[in-house]
Formats: sequence, structure tokens, C-alpha cells
Amino acid sequence: MSSRPHPPRPSQNHAPVHPSGLRQTYTASSSSSDERNPRAASPEIPPTHRHAGKRPTEATALLPTAGVLDLREHAHEGPCNHGTFSPRPTSPTSSLHDSISPSESEAEASYPGIYGVLSGSSRRRSWKTQWAAKLRSKKMSTSSQLAERHGVKDSLLMYLSYYLPVMVWAREYSWSYFKGDFIGALTVAGMYVPMALSLAENLAHVPPLNGLYSFVFNPLVYAFLGSSPAMVVGPEAAGSLLVGTVIKASVDRGHGADEDAAMQARLCGIVAGVSGVMVLIAGIARLGFLDSVLSRPFLRGFISAIGVVVAVDQLVPELGLSQAADRAHIGHASSVDKLAFIFRNLHKVHTLTFTVAATSFVVIMVCREIKRRLQPRYPGVAYFPDRFLVVVLSAFLAYRYEWDKAGVAVLGKVESASGHLFTFRWPLQPSNLSYMRDAMSTSFLIALLGFFESSVAAKSLGGEGFAGIQLSPNRELVALGAANLVGSCFGSLPAFGGYGRSKVNKSTGGRTPVSSIILSGLTLLCILFLLPYLYYLPKPVMSSLISVVAWSLIEELPHDVSFFLKIRAWQELGLMTIIVLATIFFSLSFGMAIGVGLSVLQVIRHATRPRIQILGRIPGTNRFENAEANLDRLEFIEGCLIVKIPEPLTFANTGELKSRLRRLELYGSNLAHPALPRLRREDWNRNVIFDIHGVTSLDGSGTQVLVEIVRDYRQRGVRIFFSRGPGRDSKVGRLLRRSGIVELAGGEAHFVDDVHEALKMTEAEEGGELGMSDRGSGL
Repeated sequence: MSSRPHPPRPSQNHAPVHPSGLRQTYTASSSSSDERNPRAASPEIPPTHRHAGKRPTEATALLPTAGVLDLREHAHEGPCNHGTFSPRPTSPTSSLHDSISPSESEAEASYPGIYGVLSGSSRRRSWKTQWAAKLRSKKMSTSSQLAERHGVKDSLLMYLSYYLPVMVWAREYSWSYFKGDFIGALTVAGMYVPMALSLAENLAHVPPLNGLYSFVFNPLVYAFLGSSPAMVVGPEAAGSLLVGTVIKASVDRGHGADEDAAMQARLCGIVAGVSGVMVLIAGIARLGFLDSVLSRPFLRGFISAIGVVVAVDQLVPELGLSQAADRAHIGHASSVDKLAFIFRNLHKVHTLTFTVAATSFVVIMVCREIKRRLQPRYPGVAYFPDRFLVVVLSAFLAYRYEWDKAGVAVLGKVESASGHLFTFRWPLQPSNLSYMRDAMSTSFLIALLGFFESSVAAKSLGGEGFAGIQLSPNRELVALGAANLVGSCFGSLPAFGGYGRSKVNKSTGGRTPVSSIILSGLTLLCILFLLPYLYYLPKPVMSSLISVVAWSLIEELPHDVSFFLKIRAWQELGLMTIIVLATIFFSLSFGMAIGVGLSVLQVIRHATRPRIQILGRIPGTNRFENAEANLDRLEFIEGCLIVKIPEPLTFANTGELKSRLRRLELYGSNLAHPALPRLRREDWNRNVIFDIHGVTSLDGSGTQVLVEIVRDYRQRGVRIFFSRGPGRDSKVGRLLRRSGIVELAGGEAHFVDDVHEALKMTEAEEGGELGMSDRGSGL
């Protein structure tokens, strides 16, 4: 018997009963009429499927023969555009990942650069070679191969220079940079060293010397490890205020008194140490992406709330009501309670104290505004040390006119709580475990907010001047964590990068980390020689310095509120309002907890929602787009549900995958409310095509859910096709085979290159089944 297939008789033609462009199409506007008469729609036949010189009829076969099914597109000249999206260049047959995991002996032979550094020209494997092979990461192996391919020398020094930026800028540094670095450091010191005293005294409730320590150790360590050359590390209002909440809570628990300077310095070092360890571990674990967890509305709301809290706190000493507040035990109350206390005691305001505070505040704000307006035309005004002059002049006037005897509080003698400068004390020792537990949550928030502010400052400043230094969030975490850990050993305040002082440093000439080193030296000189001259510094002036910072924290809120109102971002506005009100009416920690909790919930909600789409065909083409976004201008394919999964499938986003797929089956959209009755007929879903080009990874939970989905479809008699799937040898491809998804779907033939080919497969299989039923019935 001949093996040649016999041509089909007319009664056995396998062509579909209703041929179309590929399958019969319909649009959303005609779906209602199609439901009443599903065979009434006129088929559209693209020119590519017309037979030359013949007009297609009901008997014209869509496929060339019934015996041999050639379902794939033949090669042709020009670009191919049969996929779901625009064409892309073909990937090389030998994947990079297939060649980056050689054995150790192959690695030693293939990558002579780093092994040559470690073991010389010897080909014998030594302990140094084995140790280097274990240290090499996948990225380093890939980099070695790329370097060898392009003729670039690959050495251990190259990797060390990346992780230790000082090896880059120290080689490129020249004396031409020194003048700008010195002027920048001197300007920052004149503006922010007095601020460090105020932050420690008024917000953190620790000895003022601990605030200066933050400008001695932290900038010095960051200069050697940081990846942003112009950024200046120092104490911030938010972190200092949080340290103050820990100290107040400790006093409330009976662990010390408000006048116990040694306990305050000890707690300050513990908080800074715990924050530093958290940041350092996050950097080693490569968690630099965490700066994207907190949303912009959360940060704006929280920072503005801190500004309000700081401003209200400073009103008490600025009005001369500190002693009355101590007697009323109002120091640990909420901002609303403090405002109520101020209004009840307005008759007790100390006139001279209020005059000194108001005058210094107005002078600083006026100078700030003049600088802002003149600096574009006259950049030299940035060098004017207005705050330093206010501090020096007020201290001189207090000494000359004996304001301290008139009732104005002065700074007094600045000394270390231990009686010795720079006393080393390791903060993370077992005896401090109870304090560390109490400070854990606050330290975490200090670390999170500090890193975010540093990240914003570093991205805004960039790495200009040193092309070899690349900004890296993970290295920033390591540098900030190490700086805070070193500073905590001397009881310094938590210190992170600040955009304000970093911008001042850069605008006045500071371009390299040497400016941070000079700033550290200038602060050290101030501690050793200038502190006795600050004895008569009025505390109202220190409070006014903090009030200027509070104003700067609040002044950007109206702009953000107007922007969100303009775009009607009610969710963001609601989040900001909740954080501000919770902070003002309750406490700083409660506002932070609410804000962080809501932000994390938003992240989880966004991550766990599947982004599957139903696709429709652009008329006259073989391209497909999201039908929900273009409902009126796309065609739906009769009998087919085309679903695009544009993201990896993991345990986080597969929980609702079944329900969302079911909603697509019933309504053709994920936007439809489930209370609606069924809008799509059952036979419209007899073929389901999954476009899984976006499924670049798949974990065990996602695989299990996908198996259940495919099995359920097959049990209901639905054909399953996968288009643009991963390669057979990829991790996802192996998972699909091992889990049985390939077999359940109908074998490798149901995994095709694009949606167009899958549509041809659905028509071919339906035509084959129709022919089998015709032969079985004897027609």
C-alpha cells in the first residue's frame, strides 16, 4: 500500500466551515450582533492568503493540503513582524550564560588577568588561585570574559578600585582641586557646625559635643568609601529628633534622668551603632533597591510633619518657657499639647529671649533669601557665612551685655559626658542589649530615612569630576553604615548625606572627597580650641537655627500638594494627610509607623496583582495589542482567548491569577465588576493562547498554579497554546517540562513562536477534528 497521502475528496475537506483572515474576527461594536447570529459576520481575507487569480469560496482550503501541515512561516527577505510586538534582532545561538560557568581549571586558563596577578605565570594551581576562584562572582567571571574579548586588562586592582573609590580619586587628585575643596569645607563648617551643636542640644537631648563628633568621624570615613565625591555626611534634623524620642522614652521608663548626660551620650551611640549596623548589613546583602520602597508622598508627608514638630518644639525655648514646660512635664507631649501649653502661658513669655530668637531667625531668613536671589548672577554670595556670623555676634553681645544675668539661657561649658574628649566605647556590647532592643525600631527608621535622603542627594549631585567613580546604592549603604558604626564608638549622632549642605559644598568649589576630610579637620580644631569661646552662645539663637531647618522642611509641602491636586492624586494626598495628622496629634513614632505600614501595603498590593492582559488584533495586520486599552479599534478572534502574561510568575503574583483569568473568560476585561452576568459565550474560549514572552522567571509556587490552570482547561476540553515561550534549555523551559505543563498542553507542538502561528494551529486542529467527525458519520 502506497504511503503517499491521497488528495482529499470534496466531502472530506478539512478546511474550516467559515474561513477568515486566519479565524473569523469581530470587534467589540459587533459582538452583540454576532452573539445573535454568530455566522453573519463577513470574513476578511488578507491579501497574503488569497490565491492568485482565484476568488476564494466556501470550499477554498485555508491550508495547502490536509495531509501535510506546514504551520510555520517560510523564510523571506526583510524584517519579520509576525510577533506580538515590534521585531527584535535575533539572539545569538551561543548564549553568554552558557559560557560563563567554566570549571576552575578552565577559568584559570581562560581568564589570565586576575589569575596572573594572584599566581604569576605558573600554571600549577596554588592555594591563591583556588581562593581567588572561590571569591569570583558570576559578574566578575562575565566581566573577565568580556575584558578578554575586547582586549582590556582584567586585574584584581580593577575590582578593588570599584569597591574602594579612594583608589580612583586619590590617583586623579591634583592641587588644582584643593582651593575649591578648602573653600567648600570652610563654608560648610561655618554654616553647619553651629547647627550640629543645636541639633544635639535641642532635638537629640544629648551633650552638644556629640553633635560635633558627627562632623569629625562620619565625613572622614565616608570620604574613603563613598561613591558620591561632593556629598557631605552629617547629622540631620529627622535623625536627631528620632534620637531624642529614644532618650525621652528611656527617661519615661526610669532608665535615667533628663540631666544624666552620660546616659544620653551612651544611648546616642547605641542608636547610631544599631543604625550603622543595619545599613552596613543591607549594603553587604545588596539591598540598595530599598530606596524605592518609600513613596514620594510618604517622604514629603513625614518630612513636613517633622518640620511641624521641630518648629513647635523650638517655640518653647524661643519664648523663654523652658522652665515652665519642665514643671508642667510637657517636654514629652505631642505637638498639639505643646501648642495648647504655649497659648495658656503666653503671659509668661520672656521678652528678651523672644527678641533674640526672633531677630536671629529673621536675619538668617533674610540672608537666605538674598543669597537665593543673587547667587545666579553673583555666585560669590554663597561664601558669605551668615549663620556663623550670627552665632559669633550673638555670643559676643551676650558676653558684653550679660544676657545670661537678664534671664537668657546660654550654652555654657561644652564638655564630654565622660570628662575626656573622644572616649572610645563599643556600643554593641552585651551590657547594652536591653537598650538596643528598645531602640531597634527607631534605629531602623533612622537608617531607612537616612539612606533615602543620602540616595536622593547622591543622585542629584552625581559623580562629576571623576569618571572612574560610579554611583552605586549598595556601596553607599556600606559607606554610610561604616561611617555611622565608627562614629557611634564615640557617641556621635547618626549622620547621613544631606542635599542642602552637599549643594553648598559643591557650589562653593568642593568637588572631591578631600572637602569632607578638610571639614573633619576643621571640626576637630573647633572642638580643641574654639569651644570655650561659645560659652555665652544664647540658646534662643540655637533654637532659631533649628527653626530655619524646620522652615526648609515645610516649605516644599505646598508645591507638592498643589501638584497632586492638579493631577487629582487623591490616594497620595490622603497618605500625606494621614501621616501629618498622626504625627502632630499623637507622636513621631506613631506617624512613622502609620506611614511605613501604608507604604509597604501599597508595595505589596502592587507586587501581588497579576498584570495579565487580553489581546486583540490590529485590523489588517498580524500584530496584537492590549484590548482593554484599545477596545474599539481591535479585532477579537472567534473562538480564541489570547492572554498575555507580561511578568515573571512567582508566589507573590499568582494568588489571584486564576480569578483574573476567569474574569477575562467571562467578561473579556479585568476592569469588569464580578457582579455582572456572563458577557462572553463559552465557545468563545475554546482555544486559549498564552503569550508568555514576559515570563522570564518562574518559581515553584508559580509553576504549581500554572499546572493547575492548564489541567483545568484541558479537563474542560479547552485547547492550550503557548507563544513566544522560553528556550528548551532555559530554566523556565526546564520547569515547564519537568512539571508536566508541556505534556498537559499537548506537547512541544503547542509551543509556537508567535500568536499568529498559534492561531493557525487552532484552525488546523479544529479542521482536523471536523474532518474526523465527518468521516465518522459517513458523510
